[in-house]
Amino acid sequence: MNKPLVSICIPTFNGGKYLKEALDSVLKQEYKNCEIIFSDDSSQDDTLKIIKDFKNKNNISVQLLHHKPRGIGANWNNCIKYANGEYIKFLFQDDVLFPDCISKLVKTIQENNSIGLVACKRQLILEQPRSREIKDWIDNYFDLQQDLKEISGKFLLTRSLFKENIFFKDPVNKIGEPSTVLFKKKLIKKVGLFREDLEQVLDYEFYFRILKYENIVILNEELVGFRLHKHQTTNVNREREIADYAAFDRILYDDFFWHLSYVEQKRLLFKFNAPYRKYRRLLYFIKNHFNSII
Repeated sequence: MNKPLVSICIPTFNGGKYLKEALDSVLKQEYKNCEIIFSDDSSQDDTLKIIKDFKNKNNISVQLLHHKPRGIGANWNNCIKYANGEYIKFLFQDDVLFPDCISKLVKTIQENNSIGLVACKRQLILEQPRSREIKDWIDNYFDLQQDLKEISGKFLLTRSLFKENIFFKDPVNKIGEPSTVLFKKKLIKKVGLFREDLEQVLDYEFYFRILKYENIVILNEELVGFRLHKHQTTNVNREREIADYAAFDRILYDDFFWHLSYVEQKRLLFKFNAPYRKYRRLLYFIKNHFNSII
């Protein structure tokens, strides 16, 4: 197998508590042709010391970027802008990669030119005791692929997903968190970077943009340890999540309209297109007026 460079992108902010464990998981990777890109949003703990110690002690290419905080999307994008690899592999400071993670993801994406992004399932790393919020999260989002059809240990997503009923069924993110995915860097020129105006849905909004052009494959294997704890962004931004989901219909209307089913197109037209709403009301009035005369 050709072994192209993989850029492991690690956006950080006060991640000292778990960062060493994340970096140890990088060193244990079977796939060795990797570089690490850190983008740090002005951490005030020992994050920078951990990164510098790691860089000095290990024979792996490391870039440390000092980034002015402008939101999580901006920090993610800063990693990508400085990445040299053919593939982008995110690893968040709380998470870990299992030793065969990158090797299996690269092998899968190289098997078919139509695949633009490959993901895997994740094993949950849970702190004790579990909070009510964590229990609710597990109930709702533990199995993201529960409605997908598995074929030979994989789930294949094509553009047809946009027209299927399950597209709008929770969980809407059917692919995974950024630590679970690997994608072709060259796709950035076609689809753009992560949206920096979003807080919670920016990952799968980005995946859906890729899906408009290339297929997505999800391996039915747990190759990543995904940590759940009360201080992570998903829980801290729980209030903002509402605003993101409220904006998601508008995103679909603006950027995905022609890929959706007729039923959803009609729903979005009625919601966002004032002339269409007026036209529908006029037809309704004429129809009822005509029936009353008859």
